[in-house]
Amino acid sequence: MIEQMAKERNIPDLKGSESLEFLKIDYVNYNFTNIKIHALSFPNTSLAFVPGVGIKALTNHGMANISTNWEVKSPLFQDTGGADLFLSGVYFTGLLILTRNDFGHPTLQLQDCYSQVSHAHVSFSGELSVLYNSFAEPMEKPILKNLNEMLCPIITGEVEALNANLSMLEVLTKMDNYTLLDFSLLNAPEITENNIDLDLKGVFYPLENLADPPFPSVPFVLPERSDSMLYIGISEYFFKSASFAYFTAGAFNVTLSTKEISSHLVQNSQGVGNVLSRIAEIYILSQPFMIRIMATAPPVINLLPGNFTLDIPASIVILTQPENSTVETIVSMDFVASTSVGLVILGQRLICSLSLNRFRLTLPKSSRSNIEVLRFENILSFIIHFGILPLANAKLQQGFPLPNPHKISFVNSDIEVLEHFLLISTDLRYETSLKQQPSFHGWEGLNLISGQWSGNSAP
Repeated sequence: MIEQMAKERNIPDLKGSESLEFLKIDYVNYNFTNIKIHALSFPNTSLAFVPGVGIKALTNHGMANISTNWEVKSPLFQDTGGADLFLSGVYFTGLLILTRNDFGHPTLQLQDCYSQVSHAHVSFSGELSVLYNSFAEPMEKPILKNLNEMLCPIITGEVEALNANLSMLEVLTKMDNYTLLDFSLLNAPEITENNIDLDLKGVFYPLENLADPPFPSVPFVLPERSDSMLYIGISEYFFKSASFAYFTAGAFNVTLSTKEISSHLVQNSQGVGNVLSRIAEIYILSQPFMIRIMATAPPVINLLPGNFTLDIPASIVILTQPENSTVETIVSMDFVASTSVGLVILGQRLICSLSLNRFRLTLPKSSRSNIEVLRFENILSFIIHFGILPLANAKLQQGFPLPNPHKISFVNSDIEVLEHFLLISTDLRYETSLKQQPSFHGWEGLNLISGQWSGNSAP
């Protein structure tokens, strides 16, 4: 990642003056401009956690190929042209300090920076390149001196620029027209000998109300593992807060017409005409009807080992509107739909999908017999399974954003449902061609939404 970033950065001009005693020239003023790094290699690089402090970075035996324009002036001549600069023995060490500011943003500081380039070789091009190359060696020493003075300020500047981006990122993000997500850091990252732990808030709020949910969060601990580079724990509280926020915002209330339901039934099942005719037969209706579904309480989330369920308590009202008349209620009843939640990681998002396990219907005692309740349960279970859930799953396809540093993709990912939290285990890969929008979902924006994020150093 550093190698790619270096190629994209503008390197400051390199200026200086040197006497060439063997040519009896008092001074030669030189200026290297338009410096571009074309190849950069760090064959020996290590990152190590310093418990309670930060991350120590060390690289040596680095090499770089650089192109540049040059201009020289002396009492005897002046000229311009191009040159190639080869650097070897590049050494760098520094300590990255990870902290948190008052707004819950991660912050970075670079301490104890030391860098050195041991060797430089300049090769001039142009009409008089043979002449210039004959006295290139005396110029390499001052070039090395200037480079070694510039490197740490350049690296520190890059860290400060990255830190400025992090400090401007929104940790309270609008997810859609119903909710906001707060994924601010709760405290400074904890660095141990083997990993970095970050505790994040991970709470959904309705757009118009930033009061915390009326239930407590339950602490959880990630299992001790080291096979993957990154472990993300997403707590049951995270999903419960989402359920409560969407319920409070009215997102679970929907009214569907016969036409809308039929289109989904046709796509997802056979025999739709038979189902609709049975409903018509029960109520002797010839006009179109509507189904209004309203959640009566926040859906109940349960995460147990190997099992993620969502129970939806709701009421259902079947309405009809004859021509030139007002809407009439045919029947109103309560139900509980018990669903299983399927999970998959697509790109940088956690995608959920619902499948119906059980459907339990409750009719007013005075209005229907047990036989009619059973008939309605079967019919509405069919409609929910093949008509309503496909609509819900289409909405869920937008998924939940996962921590994905800029141009970093997840590979070898795995999801486990444990007691009261999800565990995502994944390795990371740097993608030079991966396009991401600047946000808290990228390394210009470090998107941290889970209850806890633990990163392990790569082998």
